[in-house]
Amino acid sequence: MTAHQLLLLLFIGILAGFVSGILGVGGAIIIVPFLVFLMGLNQHEAQGTSLAVLLLPVGIFAVINYAKNGFVNFKFALVLIVAFLLGSYLGSVLAVNITEKPLQIIFGLLLIAVGIKILLGK
Repeated sequence: MTAHQLLLLLFIGILAGFVSGILGVGGAIIIVPFLVFLMGLNQHEAQGTSLAVLLLPVGIFAVINYAKNGFVNFKFALVLIVAFLLGSYLGSVLAVNITEKPLQIIFGLLLIAVGIKILLGK
């Protein structure tokens, strides 16, 4: 790893952590595109690396701040964790078995759809 790569990775990590802390997102929306466009990873490598970052409780300090202010529904979180475990396994089985281009298209369409929904509201 070069010093330039290290600086870029530190930037990506800080940005993703900041966006995650302020908006509750960051993994896929920040890390994956930055790894593809700035670091030269392919879509599969970027997604796998992003998942590796999220493997450990990297958001623990943000969760503590939200919980201290009464903004965490732990019952909902527990159900989501269990469902997320199953869904992430099934999704990874599919993702590693399709080629990169369809994966990029699906990822891009998801980002566009979420963005439109947020901008247009309920």
